[in-house]
Amino acid sequence: MIVAFSISPAAGDETGGVSEAVAEAIRVVRASGLPNETNAMFTNLEGEWDEVMAVVKQAVNAVAAVSPRVSLVLKADIRPGYTGQLTAKVERLEEALGD
Repeated sequence: MIVAFSISPAAGDETGGVSEAVAEAIRVVRASGLPNETNAMFTNLEGEWDEVMAVVKQAVNAVAAVSPRVSLVLKADIRPGYTGQLTAKVERLEEALGD
């Protein structure tokens, strides 16, 4: 499965920024060893249900350690029997575009 998720503290720092808190969540994701990528809006993570959800929970807990309230947005693509889809889906799209 692939999950796309975004975690953010309820309040930012003195400038309104949330990057330091979000960085703690990304450290958890990267330390998991699961295939992942982060863009401006979401982090994508691929693996089995239990391992992916455990990483998401740990990432939420990392942000919760610095904020009394945490927001989580999560979207999942659940397709049993398929792996390597984090990059394969994008490759199929690029082929369809023909660029």
